[in-house]
Amino acid sequence: MRSSAFLWTLASSVGLLEAVPLNSPSITFIFPSKVSPGSAQNVIVEYTGDVNGHLTLTYGACSDNATLAQAKHHIGSTHVGEHPLAKRHLDHQDKRPTRFVWLTPEGLSSGCLSAFLDDELIGQSDELDIVKRLARRSEKKKSFADVAGDDSLWFDGVSYFKQKQPDEVFVTATKNKTFGILGAGMSGLLSSLILDSVGIHNWKILESSERIGGRIRTVYLNGTSPEDGQYHELGPMRFPYEITDSETNETFPFMGQRMIFQLADVLNEMNAGNKSLQVEFWDWIQSSPNTPVDTPFRRPDGTWPTKAEVANDPAYYNAPVYHNATAAEEAIEALDDFKGLTRERIRMYASNIFKAYKQAKEDGSFDYSEVSYLRDVIKTDLNTTDEVSPSHIYWPMWEYETIYFLASKWVTIKGGLSRLPAAFEPHVKDRVQYNAKVNGLHYNKNNTLSVSWKPTGSEPFSKPNNVENFDYILNSIPLNLMKFWKMPRYSSLLKRAIDRTLYANACKVVVQFKTRFWEHLDQPIIGGCTRLTSPQLGQVCYPSWHINSTGPGTMLASYLSDYEATAACAMSEEEHLAYIKNSLIEVHGDTVEENWTGNWARQCWVKIVKDWMSTNSSVDIFQNSKQQPYCKNFTE
Repeated sequence: MRSSAFLWTLASSVGLLEAVPLNSPSITFIFPSKVSPGSAQNVIVEYTGDVNGHLTLTYGACSDNATLAQAKHHIGSTHVGEHPLAKRHLDHQDKRPTRFVWLTPEGLSSGCLSAFLDDELIGQSDELDIVKRLARRSEKKKSFADVAGDDSLWFDGVSYFKQKQPDEVFVTATKNKTFGILGAGMSGLLSSLILDSVGIHNWKILESSERIGGRIRTVYLNGTSPEDGQYHELGPMRFPYEITDSETNETFPFMGQRMIFQLADVLNEMNAGNKSLQVEFWDWIQSSPNTPVDTPFRRPDGTWPTKAEVANDPAYYNAPVYHNATAAEEAIEALDDFKGLTRERIRMYASNIFKAYKQAKEDGSFDYSEVSYLRDVIKTDLNTTDEVSPSHIYWPMWEYETIYFLASKWVTIKGGLSRLPAAFEPHVKDRVQYNAKVNGLHYNKNNTLSVSWKPTGSEPFSKPNNVENFDYILNSIPLNLMKFWKMPRYSSLLKRAIDRTLYANACKVVVQFKTRFWEHLDQPIIGGCTRLTSPQLGQVCYPSWHINSTGPGTMLASYLSDYEATAACAMSEEEHLAYIKNSLIEVHGDTVEENWTGNWARQCWVKIVKDWMSTNSSVDIFQNSKQQPYCKNFTE
């Protein structure tokens, strides 16, 4: 009896077929029963007899007398079975592959799939149903980089396959191939989940630390658990959820963030029955009226005024001062005009980040930083340029992050973001090699790859490398670390990406206090973040959870990035914490001293990856004549 086959299709969902009866069929077509023109379609066959020789699959007339010459469409050819050239299929049972890729032509009419051994018809399907494609992609893509369309997640696989000769992509790889995943951050973990979802289970993760989750790192202070609420994030903290149009009051979601919520749904289903592994979301308070504001003006008692006070009392307002106010106004207006953040564009960024990215490239947003645009195009003088946009800001004017921070609603994960990688643990725990610090890759003559690594922290001079071999490698390691690997020769593009991609430092400090004193001030602070630069605390965030609860409270007391983080991380922890404590006393008064516990955690992310997309995943290298490639991440 024929068994059913599961396949992750590249086109529409399909059902099983019955083969057209032949005198002595040697091949039965299992899949598909319906196809879309101009798509990539999987074909699954079953061998019902000895098939040795040159196998060809075609599409054409449904006839027991069909010939190879009469076929409307040649799908592909390969040698199978005992034929001498079938050695390429050693990893398939009896050297007979059962899965093939069919790039269906436009204008496809009704017909049948046929299998020929040399010129003899040995199998045929029922007539296939032709269904309309759901989306049309560009037909003029010519390279991997060029096929990054906005209607597919950066990469149009159909267009890419169409560039190749049919026989190059005809036979799909067996699921017995081995996969090495470098890094157990969210990119590596998600890769493992996707492989499992399509029936590929022969994978292994190499992780240099003793934990999974990568940059996601929730710290639970003083030996507490997630339920106690005594935590904060040393890595990413929140997700923009939706944005409200201030003119129409219409609210619409950030569609690019939906992948995170879909991932949580999948993990929750996989971990059904285990409440400790469920990923739940609750509100994050990003803005609060009573957070302190960075201003040189103080209240009569010496403490800092709040956001609401500064907005309502002119005495606290710190107006910007320019050496030439007219030139500064013109420069700011020129930047705003170039960015063009209209209501329509803001909505596009929120609803389709891929389309927004494509539009930004076409509009030239990646051709200039703010500084280079003002200096090279507008010809703004150097002093005004530096006043309007600090000269060290060199990244392009890709405004996705600006749009994210217009969000009217944010969410975070209940119990801390570390609950997300924790939900992967039951599914990866036996397939992760911890404390494996990779130091090289090597191509082998048998088309496999070798990964060399040493135990993290091992004696570096005499400890020999461990070597593991894989058919495929999925690498999620930051590119700057690869500069120190022993690598095979690779393309100029990849070499330049590794050599020139810039990474930035970041430093986060979380402090626990005896009480949630900020919620008991004369003007209570209920969640929210602010940015303080004098003293140099950077971003300060008050917790959005366990509001008005009794007992201790934990806040993000300092979050610095780039150059400020480099200076902060050069301090000892004690020196840095003393600076933070004194700074908070300056902001909030003696209540900080009264509630100080001495419990803290500091994380210096000297290897932090700044990637363009939130879902932990895609790093896009931008290069032009004006500036170096730069990767920037939504680490907030």
